[in-house]
Amino acid sequence: MCGIAGCYQQADGRKLADVMTDRIAHRGPDAGGVWSHEDERVSMHLGHRRLSIIDLSAAADQPLRKGTLALIYNGELYNYKELRKELTTAGATFVTSSDTEVVLESWRHWGPGALERFRGMFAFALADTATGELVLARDPLGIKPLFYTERGAGIVFASELKAIISALGSELRIEPGALVASMLYYWVPEQRCAIQGVHKLPAGSWARLRPGYRPEVRQYWRIQDVAAAAATQPAADIKSVIEESVRAHLVADVPVSSFLSGGLDSSIITVLGHQDSSSVDAYTITFRPEDQKLEAMPDDAVYARKVAQRFGIDLHEIELSPDIVDLLPRMVDILDEPIGDPAAINTMLMCEAARARGVKVILSGMGADELFGGYRKQLACLMASRYRRLPGAVRAPARLAVRGLPVSIGNRGLRYPRWAKRFMTFAELPEEARFRRSYTLYDPESLAALIGPELGDRVTDVIDEHAAIYHDNTLDDEVNRMCLADARLFMAGLNLTYTDRASMAASVEVRVPFVDKVVAEAAFTIAGRDKIRGQVQKAVLKDAAMNWLPSEIVHRPKASFGAPLRAWVRNDLKELIGDVLVGGELVQLGMLRRDPLLRLIADEQAGREDYAKQIWQLLSMELWYRQVRAAGVAA
Repeated sequence: MCGIAGCYQQADGRKLADVMTDRIAHRGPDAGGVWSHEDERVSMHLGHRRLSIIDLSAAADQPLRKGTLALIYNGELYNYKELRKELTTAGATFVTSSDTEVVLESWRHWGPGALERFRGMFAFALADTATGELVLARDPLGIKPLFYTERGAGIVFASELKAIISALGSELRIEPGALVASMLYYWVPEQRCAIQGVHKLPAGSWARLRPGYRPEVRQYWRIQDVAAAAATQPAADIKSVIEESVRAHLVADVPVSSFLSGGLDSSIITVLGHQDSSSVDAYTITFRPEDQKLEAMPDDAVYARKVAQRFGIDLHEIELSPDIVDLLPRMVDILDEPIGDPAAINTMLMCEAARARGVKVILSGMGADELFGGYRKQLACLMASRYRRLPGAVRAPARLAVRGLPVSIGNRGLRYPRWAKRFMTFAELPEEARFRRSYTLYDPESLAALIGPELGDRVTDVIDEHAAIYHDNTLDDEVNRMCLADARLFMAGLNLTYTDRASMAASVEVRVPFVDKVVAEAAFTIAGRDKIRGQVQKAVLKDAAMNWLPSEIVHRPKASFGAPLRAWVRNDLKELIGDVLVGGELVQLGMLRRDPLLRLIADEQAGREDYAKQIWQLLSMELWYRQVRAAGVAA
């Protein structure tokens, strides 16, 4: 795992590459460098920061140059040994034992066809001095990030948006529609960027740049196409697929650890990893008892300890009680865009603790909920489709009863009233709208009432984008349609994004064996009825897990990877919310309306409604806005 940055056809390219590479030094503290090539046709500058994991020698440092090719690469290729054998047979020679060199030689041998052969997570840029061409590419599921912006006759690109801002801040402008999208989702989806004119190279795509031409972006892998084809195939052997994926994700020349919450997904990954390599240890988190009480959070550490003890895994426990007032501005900077999910803080603090013990690689169970139907919202949407068929005389009193329920009493959170209120916000909507409303922060009318009138049309645009993505498939069951939408929206836009930024801020690589193209294809061979079986979610994965884990872990109630958000909003951040958010630039500029904002805060503080996530997102967005404006970005 590393960081990359570079320029194509930029007169000040070397300077920009130096600035950007320095700004993402946290992604690669082990080595760094910038390669430049200029002739009468083309100017190319590639910068790299290295976190050495495979082939730790200096020979594998980047930019890697061989013949006319130069490569900067961020990621891991899990099948690089197999590809190396094939390339060697075809006549390729190697001077390192790195996967980086396999990427370079694969492109030399197969060209764009190499991308379909790669199994891993990656974003890379490859320059050819013979042709003057530059290629950018990103892995099939978008695990590794790559931002780019067209500038003059060429482009500027980097692993993180903050690198581009540091180099071009005064030339850039905030994109208001992305802020509206962030308010709706609490993150910025992949098809948008918070800075105008900056793009995220789409997952499963590559871009070709030639002197005198604009970038040509082409798709080589689309999950909706894979899902459609997989749905026509016999059900895959999920047990074998998961075992093989975990084994593949262990390839490294440094020790590998694992996140362990005690939930199903992280327990599967940790136990299978430990069975393949007994050196795999685990990290789990705990919170202050008073924070757990207000959040109504289960004590996951109890289950993590049981798993670790049962399988002889060395478990490191980290109690999180951060100074959230000091930490939040730093977290906002790390995340690149306005992202309102406090789980990013858990990830960063765990990674920092692991890094302090010398850990560079950690496995995560992320992705199973999206692909196998594990989110409560997915089950709730199925329940809502049945609820809609009830007579209106039954539904009306139910709405009234739920509306009056408090979400907390004193310092104790009430989980079930919170869930019931949430359910009623989407229970009577049609399929796509209820799925959207099941996880977004506002209905369109409430969002429009909170923002300034000049942003109102953008709400419709964001809602329409969601509908277009949700309907962009040929799948014939609702569960798999939800799984596909979650993989394209929730997983790509939020979970993979915050995991990359938060872990790399601590110079740690997080690997996600469920977020794998082989696993994704296998997941969509499974009918929706075998993912959610009655009230049992991830049923097919639980069937497989009975081969590895005790029933107590397989069938324990789901607990999200959360944080004591409500305790932070009501206590630690109360003063900051008043001073920074209510008295902030977004309110002063009319982007947020003061009176609806004050009502939202008052309802949360009084325990009438559960608006902690909305307030967290708005506060994060205000801090982000101030930070990028201070970097020279125009409003």
